Amino acid sequence: MTGNYILDGKEPVEVSDIVTWATWFEAADRIVKQTTPSKDVRVSTVFLGLDHQFGKGPPLLFETMVFGGRQDGDQWRYSTWDEAAAGHEAAVDSLTRGYPLLARWLYRAVTWLKESRKGKEDARG
Repeated sequence: MTGNYILDGKEPVEVSDIVTWATWFEAADRIVKQTTPSKDVRVSTVFLGLDHQFGKGPPLLFETMVFGGRQDGDQWRYSTWDEAAAGHEAAVDSLTRGYPLLARWLYRAVTWLKESRKGKEDARG
């Protein structure tokens, strides 16, 4: 596995040939969604093209990032287009309604812990 992905529609496809990946990456529209919820804040969600999962779990291929404002630099990564689109909307919603983005991070952390514990229990049999 190379960790290099392209999109076939909205579906990530792993490719082994770096030239194929680079050619696609150079010309592709990788934007899932971009929103400007206020004058000084932009939320961008894109397909990364590289697996950013450094460990066990599904590949993390999409990223939502906040540029500007109090939450400048906040980011979240996802495995699928649909997760990324939903995450983008949640980030914009939290910014426009004033909900702290920390709540989303905590939800993801709790979910990860539950999955991690389940995996350990499954391994024990």
